[in-house]
Amino acid sequence: MIHHLLKAEIHCHIEGAAPPALSLRQAEKYGVDVSGFVHGETYVWRDFAEFIQCYDKVASLFRSEEDYALLTESYLLELADIGTIYSEIIVSPDHGDRIGLGADAYLAGITDGILSAKAKTGIETRIIVTGERHFGPDRVIAAAEYAARSHNPLVTGFNMAGEERMGRVGDYARAFDIARDAGLGLTIHAGEVCGAFSVSDALNLVKPSRIGHGVRSVEDPALLRRLAEEGIVLEVCPGSNVALSVFADFDSHPLRQLMDAGIRVCINSDDPPFFKTSLRREYEIASDIMGFSETEINGMTRTALEAAFVDEETRKTLLSRLDAHVAGDHAAKQA
Repeated sequence: MIHHLLKAEIHCHIEGAAPPALSLRQAEKYGVDVSGFVHGETYVWRDFAEFIQCYDKVASLFRSEEDYALLTESYLLELADIGTIYSEIIVSPDHGDRIGLGADAYLAGITDGILSAKAKTGIETRIIVTGERHFGPDRVIAAAEYAARSHNPLVTGFNMAGEERMGRVGDYARAFDIARDAGLGLTIHAGEVCGAFSVSDALNLVKPSRIGHGVRSVEDPALLRRLAEEGIVLEVCPGSNVALSVFADFDSHPLRQLMDAGIRVCINSDDPPFFKTSLRREYEIASDIMGFSETEINGMTRTALEAAFVDEETRKTLLSRLDAHVAGDHAAKQA
């Protein structure tokens, strides 16, 4: 049912979008033995800590501007092929520094991939700079400072990802102050590995407009009411949540409960090949397994566009495109 729908995604980590086949080619290019974390078409890890380690090993296979342009363009072409009109990709300039490429070259490669994909398909894309929590507050602050001084018009948001159990949100608050003062949109990973308290801390100390995941908010009815009242958008990634055992299966996943509580939610893929999913698969899960109607799914896509870190003219164009497509589908069904 969902194949003809337009789609949008505002939560995907660029290195996490690398399919195993591409990683194997990169490993061959650089002479790296990946047998410990890539088996055929599958990434190998057992829990969240091992997933982070596997992710970092895969990320280390991309080492040049050209590598990042290839990775970014490949993913965006995949998205465009399934009717995606907007994407936000989460990137880590700090990673570019750690591998010796440098933050500027890292970002330049990603930008080249974005522009090439747009020229070929029209897909609109923005960049969210992220600080990696498990490297400590100083590195997250440095990432925010880098994002704030970036002259790249595609950099429109700031995020914090990584090991959610390390440190307190307050330890990283200064980074978000820097990003906010620079006019960047704010989102933060919370309520995934850690419970509802992490979402409350994020709202109190960071004051983001969006929360990455946030699904464990269901553990606190008062928090659910607050999220609904404040219009906070949850970037929900069902396939990721089940793969990481945040929830046992899709039947127990709270996406429906969150929507019924009046919370603004949208569908995303997070690190798709690591979790044996894709954005197309996430839309299929919402429809075929979770039972959301086409109207509800279109509503979640609209929420993603309304919450996107873009200028208002671009947002208006994207929403108009979605509305026209939905109207056309409705007219076709009435004919």
